[in-house]
Amino acid sequence: MSYVKETIYRKYVKRILDFSIAFVSLICLSPLLLIVAILLKINNKGAGAFFLQERPGKDAKIFKIIKFKTMTDERDADGKLLPDAQRLTRVGRFVRSTSIDELPQLINVLIGDMAIIGPRPLLKEYLERYSPEQARRHEVRPGITGWAQCHGRNSLSWSEKFKLDVWYVDHCSFITDVKVILYTINKVISRDGISQDGQATMEVFKGNN
Repeated sequence: MSYVKETIYRKYVKRILDFSIAFVSLICLSPLLLIVAILLKINNKGAGAFFLQERPGKDAKIFKIIKFKTMTDERDADGKLLPDAQRLTRVGRFVRSTSIDELPQLINVLIGDMAIIGPRPLLKEYLERYSPEQARRHEVRPGITGWAQCHGRNSLSWSEKFKLDVWYVDHCSFITDVKVILYTINKVISRDGISQDGQATMEVFKGNN
């Protein structure tokens, strides 16, 4: 009986809840989103307020993720982008630490590319670097927040993060999603796990060597 309930939730209820939450949230948060967009536009030195990038979603299907842009596009003398820590603005640092940069992804949820809760969508070049077990994270829609985010966020190692992602794939349920939301709220308030030790954000995943 429990299996049937979880299956119904995954296939039907979860998507209905995701759409409803995203729709209402976008309406309620529109004043905040507008103010943040203006502030980032001013502080990003011509780099714009939004960041669009191709990411793999469910079944590794590629879509364009939408986030607030928290860094400038400043480059060195050779034309290479400066390190993240140097391009991250004061406004961008605040937007990132409070997770406000993730809010535009509600648009991705609305159109069905993402869910409110699921494994975070990572770079598409990582696809060929996953082990078969790690690749299972793409069996569900990626989320704005997830089981890994509420258990360490960017402070986790890649292997720890992927284990938590796959755990969520196998244990996705209404109760699990409620737990993720509650844990995430606590993480956002405490601003815990924003970055990995020694990094402004998270180091690049280079594979399982």
